[in-house]
Amino acid sequence: MKLFTLIENAVNKSELIAEHGFSLYIETEHKKVIFDTGQTGSFIPNAAKLGIDVADIDYLILSHGHYDHTGGLKKFLKINQKAVVLAKEEIFIPKYSGKTRFIGIEKEKEIISRMSFVKSLTTLDNDLIIVPQIKVYNPLDTNFRMLYKKEGISFYQDDFEDELFLILMQNNKMSIITACSHRGITNICSTALSLYHLPLYMIIGGFHMKDCTEEQYSFITQYLNRIKPEMIGVSHCTGIEKYADLKRDLETKVFYNFTGNEITIK
Repeated sequence: MKLFTLIENAVNKSELIAEHGFSLYIETEHKKVIFDTGQTGSFIPNAAKLGIDVADIDYLILSHGHYDHTGGLKKFLKINQKAVVLAKEEIFIPKYSGKTRFIGIEKEKEIISRMSFVKSLTTLDNDLIIVPQIKVYNPLDTNFRMLYKKEGISFYQDDFEDELFLILMQNNKMSIITACSHRGITNICSTALSLYHLPLYMIIGGFHMKDCTEEQYSFITQYLNRIKPEMIGVSHCTGIEKYADLKRDLETKVFYNFTGNEITIK
């Protein structure tokens, strides 16, 4: 199984583009999958430079309805004529930052016609599972601040019912792939561990820790040290400073999962 980070906030290869956003390519034995599309569609030329044919993708999965994860969707759909777009139906609930700035995804016919909504555990291949329900075991570890959803004319705090994550199975171990962890990386891990009682090999993605409090940070690091994944690769909304802190404070291997990074799970 191979993973390529197509877009995230940082890059260390001059031929690739970085942006505030996230997109990950996953190649299993039988399927080619993209998880999120970044902010602008720049993941597409990056994919080409990494030897990935976007037209040949079987599934596109959207983690939640924010612009920096769905902004490249229309460009993808123009190039790829076959992929099914998988997301939760709640992804189209209008989303705002501070009740003024729209940061969601428009519900357009050209998008809807390619979509299939995920409501329960969905296996795309023997080793790739979509998990659409994230239980909030630990309310301290949530990232809802100043983020709102609009229903009618009223605004409510966004509790990210649209968020989903992935589990990859390999050699009786599981890896967790998350994009932004608005419902909390500890809650995502606890959900996965409650579903499958298997050793945790790797956690990859954005942990949304950039502006977390000291109390949140302490809670998250204690939790991750307790469950002991073999390695953790952070991206995007984790923040470079928090990456450095995690690398210092966690007992497992921690690396920054930058644009262009390649991971092989054997």
